[in-house]
Amino acid sequence: MVEDAVEAIGFGRFQWKLSVLTGLAWMADAMEMMILSILAPQLHCEWRLPSWQVALLTSVVFIGMMSSSTLWGNISDQYGRKTGLKISVLWTLYYGILSAFAPVYSWILVLRGLVGFGIGGVPQSVTLYAEFLPMKARAKCILLIEVFWAIGTVFEVLLAVFVMPSLGWRWLLLLSAAPLLLFAVLCFWLPESARYDVLSGNQEKAIATLKRIATENGAPMPLGKLIISRQEDRGKMRDLFTPHFRWTTLLLWFIWFSNAFSYYGLVLLTTELFQAGDVCSISSRKKAVEAKCSLACEYLSKEDYMDLLWTTLSEFPGVLVTLWVIDRLGRKKTMALCFIIFSLCSLLLFICIGRNVLTLLLFIARAFISGGFQAAYVYTPEVYPTATRALGLGTCSGMARVGALITPFIAQVMLESSVYLTLAVYSGCCLLAGVASCFLPIETKGRALQESSHREWGQEMVGRGTNSAGVPRSDSGSQE
Repeated sequence: MVEDAVEAIGFGRFQWKLSVLTGLAWMADAMEMMILSILAPQLHCEWRLPSWQVALLTSVVFIGMMSSSTLWGNISDQYGRKTGLKISVLWTLYYGILSAFAPVYSWILVLRGLVGFGIGGVPQSVTLYAEFLPMKARAKCILLIEVFWAIGTVFEVLLAVFVMPSLGWRWLLLLSAAPLLLFAVLCFWLPESARYDVLSGNQEKAIATLKRIATENGAPMPLGKLIISRQEDRGKMRDLFTPHFRWTTLLLWFIWFSNAFSYYGLVLLTTELFQAGDVCSISSRKKAVEAKCSLACEYLSKEDYMDLLWTTLSEFPGVLVTLWVIDRLGRKKTMALCFIIFSLCSLLLFICIGRNVLTLLLFIARAFISGGFQAAYVYTPEVYPTATRALGLGTCSGMARVGALITPFIAQVMLESSVYLTLAVYSGCCLLAGVASCFLPIETKGRALQESSHREWGQEMVGRGTNSAGVPRSDSGSQE
């Protein structure tokens, strides 16, 4: 089977190249997301937008992502991972560049929505990437890919520091499309997933891909004949709700919703809190100015950008902590731990604290919520079989975008009414997500990717000894 060949060939030069390419897609995605917290206050001031229009500008990106995530997953399961990824990247690049030339609010609203529609397909790079990774390297590699997300967010803040004062937001939008342009050029090197090719009956193409990987890695191609999996319907929504996967799907949808709701909420809250000084300053400011004009605005200062940079740097320790924990505690407990620590940090923000302690708490909260997101990206492709893997990840990503769509109205609009209620919403949501993580029925740590939805966990390797085709037998697992 393809799993045997991937395990026998191992991790090498091919996977390193694929890591950088997948990382570029993540870097581009992160920059497009991070730009929202920088663009919102700028356009609020420049175009004199009321606060609900500022929130809508952020939400429209997530509306696009939410509406397209399942579609891109379906395309990737039906027509191939590479096809879905290429189309989504070229779409995002085109509308990303166009949005820099938007003359009025309505134009940028539509164009950023179309950018969001394209970004909905970027998570499929993880599906393609995971299907080429040996079992022992899978969690570490997917987590290390998230380093590119962290690099993207940091790079976007640094770019804003230098570009915004002199060139303005239009140049920031243009320059932020650079990683997407690079990925669009290089993605033609990408092979199609061998697992997908086998499932779709294209055995010769799968063997050619495996030979290419073996050659690039300098490893021998396993002997024997490639077993063709039972061909089955791909990308069907009903397969996510079979008795075996029903609870997993529903719990994962809530976990992904909570992850994005809290992560992007924190990103938006960070700029709001830094502009005020701390939670108490916001609270007292709201009391002092009852009839506050919704057009009142403040540009981000140099100090705001620096503090934004410090909290953004927390993505790196977030990756390292998750990397250390995920193969020790397992995927489920890692997600639960990240959610609970974020929830505690949110509650501690209730206390009247200075700017330094505020920055520290936001740093820790951001590190752990990004860690929870990374753990979800490891777990989701592992838990679904090849026939529904892209759709499973796509629907989860779609639910995440629902959370991200709602969060601006909590972090930017509700904040004006009650800062404490805002923090309580984020804290409570993550507490429930931590409980949901513990109730997931399948733990995927140390298990092979499932090829067929017609087999139970771990039955892929049954009956094939270690001497078969000179390929070592893979570890098996069973549902807990």
